[in-house]
Amino acid sequence: MAERKDSDSRKLLRRLRDTLAAPGGGQDRLDQITHHIADSMGTDVCSIYLFRDADTLELCATEGLNAEAVHQTRLRLGEGLVGRVARTGRPINTADAPGEPGFRFMPETGEEVFPSFLGVPIQRVGERLGVLVVQSREARLFSEDESYGLEVVAMVLAEMTELGAFLGAGDDTMPKSHRFPVLIRGLTGQEGATEGHVWLHEPRVVIANPVGDNPKREKARLNEAVEALRSTVDRMLANAEMSAEGEHVAVLETYRMFANSRSWLRRMEEDIDLGLSAEAAVEKEQSQARARLESAADPYLRDRLHDLDDLSNRLLRLLTGQGADTGAEMPEDPILVARNIGPAELLDYGRRLKGVVLEEGSVGSHAAIVARALAIPLVIHATRITTEALNGDPVLLDGDQGLVHLRPEESVAIAFRDKVAMQAEAQSRYADLRGLPAVGTCGTRVELYMNAGLMADLPSLEGSGAEGVGLFRTELQFLIRSHVPRRGELAGLYARVMDNAKGKPVHFRTLDIGSDKVLPYMKPQDEPNPAMGWRAIRVGLDKRGILRMQLQALIRAAVGRPLHVMFPFIADMGEYEDAYRILMQELSREQKLGREMPSDIRVGAMLETPSLAFAPKRFFEMCDFISIGGNDLKQFFYAADRENERVRRRYDTLNTPFLNLIQQIVQRCEDARVPLSFCGEDAGRPIEALTLAALGVRRLSMRPASIGPVKHLIRRVSISELRQVIDQAMAEGKTSLRGPVTDWLARQ
Repeated sequence: MAERKDSDSRKLLRRLRDTLAAPGGGQDRLDQITHHIADSMGTDVCSIYLFRDADTLELCATEGLNAEAVHQTRLRLGEGLVGRVARTGRPINTADAPGEPGFRFMPETGEEVFPSFLGVPIQRVGERLGVLVVQSREARLFSEDESYGLEVVAMVLAEMTELGAFLGAGDDTMPKSHRFPVLIRGLTGQEGATEGHVWLHEPRVVIANPVGDNPKREKARLNEAVEALRSTVDRMLANAEMSAEGEHVAVLETYRMFANSRSWLRRMEEDIDLGLSAEAAVEKEQSQARARLESAADPYLRDRLHDLDDLSNRLLRLLTGQGADTGAEMPEDPILVARNIGPAELLDYGRRLKGVVLEEGSVGSHAAIVARALAIPLVIHATRITTEALNGDPVLLDGDQGLVHLRPEESVAIAFRDKVAMQAEAQSRYADLRGLPAVGTCGTRVELYMNAGLMADLPSLEGSGAEGVGLFRTELQFLIRSHVPRRGELAGLYARVMDNAKGKPVHFRTLDIGSDKVLPYMKPQDEPNPAMGWRAIRVGLDKRGILRMQLQALIRAAVGRPLHVMFPFIADMGEYEDAYRILMQELSREQKLGREMPSDIRVGAMLETPSLAFAPKRFFEMCDFISIGGNDLKQFFYAADRENERVRRRYDTLNTPFLNLIQQIVQRCEDARVPLSFCGEDAGRPIEALTLAALGVRRLSMRPASIGPVKHLIRRVSISELRQVIDQAMAEGKTSLRGPVTDWLARQ
């Protein structure tokens, strides 16, 4: 009996394939397909609903319902049983459709006489294309075999839709996928606006023939590819470069578990028995895993389904031979589009990229850190971008607003280019200020420094007009390797950084890992709140070998030049004392070895936790300088995780309580006569930067592109007069100073 069902299913799929190959328009094919399915399954009705746009389904073909309803009946996502299937990505099987919650009666279709309803999603790897429905006059539940068989048919329809089988010239045909403009709203990962053409990090796998003629041969191909996949994972696990404690090892162990899963392989073999090709069987299971991934609330389950999705992609590439190198030529103005990407891979592309768009990622992710270092715009959480985009598609990337315009209309492109041109014109005006100091009309001088993390950043030091590097992120050299870098490598790198600074000071922050920056070769700590966990100096003091090695490399790099060392995330004076003592020990050791010493040593701390603002006076006196880490300080002050989009924009830097804290820190540093700087996103925003300067912060460190706009504003106004405005607003009990500051600026 099962064999006969298999045979019936394969016959139906072959008929569908023949329909695809036959001449004719898209509507003709849809009409024939609904007829074949109803005939094969012995149902009174078969209907195909496809998405007209992201929120609207349209009846595109039917056998059994009123023909006049085709291209007239439309449903919103979630509306009626069909809309429910489309929204959830799960089948609905009922013997009493009118009695189901959410049933919508559509009189124009004549479907009220068909109580039995089976609807399954037409979907392809995260992309929901429509819904396939069969109905009968007889009130009955469809069998499990019938439901499963219809899912297999829906898979073939998804592939046929992807291949453009239902496109045509008439108004009634569906909009051509990957042809029309798409606006995708994401989040800002790195500011900036740019225009270019899509370059997919992992191009979509195209399945030319979803139907398999020979199940035995298809299963042999599948098993061969699975075996190759298992061998690949085993080799990756055995790679000598990989430490036994790396997070990637846990991921690969999960890969191996899935690759050796008998149930996963059995489901794909059952799909092949019903008539799918090996590739289509893999993609069917992947699509269902993606649907479960989207609805899974449990983070652990989401991670495991994510691993299965990645593994399926590897298997598809083995079966089709479609690797990352498809023979396509990278455009001259590439904007990288990916679901996610590691820091090393992103650095491989380097400055060739005009911008980056990711479906996932976070403002503190490795990719965001590298994008900032490369000074290229980045948009994260751009939902469905890898599904919507094709290699070579024109794209406008607005990192300031977190927007991606894919295949934009000309009017949108013109407005966007005007914006980019205005920004470029402003930057050229700022270039004239490059050699001038940031001095207000009152004579108050503010030192402007830049942040850096790569050798590639250093050319910006001279071009931006920065007076030095206020923060050099040393962790990037650790993040992009699969093993701990050697001391000699780091010493050489730090020496080249100082060489390129040409005498200007460079403040090296020691390794700041943990939280959102986990090294690939370190065991993940699985902390519930990593931002407040084992990170930065806490890791350095517990893993002293790494901290000592890095300090040795910095000392050896200085060779007769001044050295500025900054310890991150100091929350208690005792942590600074311990780190300072280790540095002094290493200086003594290097001197005994006869090495040339730095001409001067300046040691400071990053003030990133409110606790340090209340440290004993002796702490401030011990430091040669203090740098406020504005991003972390603000998130801990307001208890608002900066990785959480629901709350991170809720609290303003110019709110009075936060500025009162800044004012207190300024006063404590003045009392101890220790220089104070502010490093973070707010230092590069002109209004925030000016306000900080008015409160007494005389050194600001920011990304190179922000120095021009900040200097331009400082040179046009009186900082001492703004201080009076701030004092008055605070005395009046204002909860935010943004209004008074911007009003005063408008009058200037």
